[in-house]
Amino acid sequence: MAALLPLVVVWPLAATVIVFLSAGRIKGRSAGILATGAVGLSAMTGGVLAAGFMSGAVTYPLHVILWEWMRVPGFSATIAFALDPVSLVMIAVVTIVGFLIHLYAIGYMAADPGSARFFGCMTLFVAAMLVLVLASDLLCLFIGWEGVGLCSYLLIGFWYDSPANTAAARKAFYTTRIGDVAMLCGLLLMATATTSLQIDGLLFAVTAGQLSPAVMTGSALLLLTGALAKSAQIPFQSWLPDAMAGPTPTSALIHAATMVTAGVYLLARLHGLFAAAAPVMAIMAAIGMLTLLVAACTALVQSDLKRILAWSTISQLGYMYLALGVGAWQAALFHLVTHACFKALLFLCAGVIIARVDHEQDIFRMGGLRRFMPGVTAAFVIGAGALAALPLVTAGFYSKEMILSAVWRGQPVLTPDFILSGHLLWGGALFGALLTALYIFRCVFLVFYGQEKTVPTGRTPWVMAVPLGCLAFLSVFVGCIEMPGDIAPVHLFTRFVDPAGMAFHPHEPVWLLLAGAITPVAGAGIAWIVWGRSRPVTRAIPETGGGTGDLLPVMPLRFVVRITRYDLPDRLDAAAGWMTRATSRMMMRARRAVVHLAAERTAMVGREGTVVLVRMQNGRVRWYAGWIVAGLGAALAWAMLS
Repeated sequence: MAALLPLVVVWPLAATVIVFLSAGRIKGRSAGILATGAVGLSAMTGGVLAAGFMSGAVTYPLHVILWEWMRVPGFSATIAFALDPVSLVMIAVVTIVGFLIHLYAIGYMAADPGSARFFGCMTLFVAAMLVLVLASDLLCLFIGWEGVGLCSYLLIGFWYDSPANTAAARKAFYTTRIGDVAMLCGLLLMATATTSLQIDGLLFAVTAGQLSPAVMTGSALLLLTGALAKSAQIPFQSWLPDAMAGPTPTSALIHAATMVTAGVYLLARLHGLFAAAAPVMAIMAAIGMLTLLVAACTALVQSDLKRILAWSTISQLGYMYLALGVGAWQAALFHLVTHACFKALLFLCAGVIIARVDHEQDIFRMGGLRRFMPGVTAAFVIGAGALAALPLVTAGFYSKEMILSAVWRGQPVLTPDFILSGHLLWGGALFGALLTALYIFRCVFLVFYGQEKTVPTGRTPWVMAVPLGCLAFLSVFVGCIEMPGDIAPVHLFTRFVDPAGMAFHPHEPVWLLLAGAITPVAGAGIAWIVWGRSRPVTRAIPETGGGTGDLLPVMPLRFVVRITRYDLPDRLDAAAGWMTRATSRMMMRARRAVVHLAAERTAMVGREGTVVLVRMQNGRVRWYAGWIVAGLGAALAWAMLS
């Protein structure tokens, strides 16, 4: 079984090497089949490991050391993989959802001339993410961390002939690099206090009290900064909506199962370290709460279909960080799983819709599409219901309810004299659930109902329809593995990922469960009243603010949204770009001046040297003999003096 663990990474990595080394000789569809098959083999290998894990043939944690990376006095690092319940869950999410996205991309990218390059980058993305989730050493994890950042740059700017796409790719690269530098500083800080960055050894050092409080707090804060940048949380949220410039399968892969959830996985993996740094946990909870509200408000005033889903991703990640901040890393991980299913479904449905309406992304220019694409409508409504957490019938309800329950009990401690109220955080999270149902069903009613404004063309090929059906099924039924105790005593997920810590589930008041169930239904009802009826309250054109500017309850929220327009990272990105261009111009001018001066001096030396040589080579034998005697005398003098 140990030999199978590296194969999980080897399959997609081998496909990447084959596609890139083929130098274009493998055509787009063949490259897509190769990439999809490789990710499918990785998923099958993970399934075999999971079966062995369940049957007891594999005991966790399973460690496989590939080679020793470095060894210096007082420190060592290895390239090694480890399999435990948390990494096994992440393998399933990355490979299964990644396989469905690759299968969908075969049809979506069929007519694109650069599809082979696209699939090479996609499989490299999956391989880097698997390295990240399997690494047993934080430096090895950092390799995968940087790998997904590089691949996101390549995929966001895939259509590089458009300046907007390349600008979005640079923006994502610059913003996430800020967090990567902070994360590397945190790793170096921990490395100075330990002999290794092995995750198990590091967590043991934390519980044994071998790290000082200053080192734990400082390193946890730096790691949190890296995770916030990767997950597009405030104040690093500006890069993710612009990442919609890439192909839709890229958006689904980045926003659902891989890059943006890497920060959540890192914090869940190192929950022991963060539990020992209580102020950092409180900061994490506060940032998560602020992000989920601001992103939900922003999504409510967007008109671009993909940007609505992008802001939705930021908001849902805010829920995960809120859960992590109150210590419920199991709930954050469960929401990561359900979110991967329904958000991938929504993005892939959006790709089908946009492709069939002549690449129109403005929801106010759509309408009545349910008559032309009933299957896509059903899939999108299922994904929207899971995102909104409609009770009992969607997976999102169970994971979000688990977060709300944990937040109600939580009491994040910023300082001994300042403790965040779990009840206040719960109220904010519940209001965020109302906003979520409001903006996603606004999207549903404007796109699929009402007056027909665009008649779609073509049909959805089976290679794109099958992933939609699979993800719709998962978006409904994957939540059944973890339910509130008042509904059914099913806690399979928490007992799998943390059998010791979550065996006891305290009884919560029934009204908490009812509040979490009624709120999304109320949000969907308000959305129907405003946008869904035959005579809606408002159907304003996008120029008037997306149809929400005339609603009195939303007016105060528009002030909150304004902070996303002029955020600090966006200004820093623009300043960095301006400085880079100015520096490039200065260096170009300096280089031209230096080259021009060097050319002039070289020509002058050549001319003067020619004159000297002409005078020396004059054909007179006595002059030659004199030069020989002079040279011999100089050589003898040098020898005598030395």
